[in-house]
Amino acid sequence: MTRLKNSAMAALSLLDRVPLSIVQLMARVGVGAVYFSAGLEKIASWQPTVALFANEYRVPLLPPEFAAQMAATVELTCPILLFVGFASRLATLPMLAQAFVIETFVYPEDWIEHLGWATMLGLILIRGPGVVSADYFIKRFIAK
Repeated sequence: MTRLKNSAMAALSLLDRVPLSIVQLMARVGVGAVYFSAGLEKIASWQPTVALFANEYRVPLLPPEFAAQMAATVELTCPILLFVGFASRLATLPMLAQAFVIETFVYPEDWIEHLGWATMLGLILIRGPGVVSADYFIKRFIAK
């Protein structure tokens, strides 16, 4: 029993040494890739995208063309900011808002997927992008 306890403690100690920045980088790339891919799909077939916003998505108060433009803009700009780690916390806000709109008005049954996105974005918002980022470089070396 003691041997098992010692092995478990050693494993936990090893996990405690994994830098948070690795997880932050993985979150930035992971959620950014999902959004960026969706943005590329939207602009690759624009008319079907607008039709989707008109007939299936139906975001309240926004004309379909405008809603599609807003979605594509968020999906193609914010992930790039996350990939580079520049203005990362700010970049998470429109992405979180978009996830909320999708969850609330478009696909509420996909809440597990949206919760995953929100969790990764929340980590970046709360803890920042980590040391492998332009934000860290600017804060550490330029803003002195």
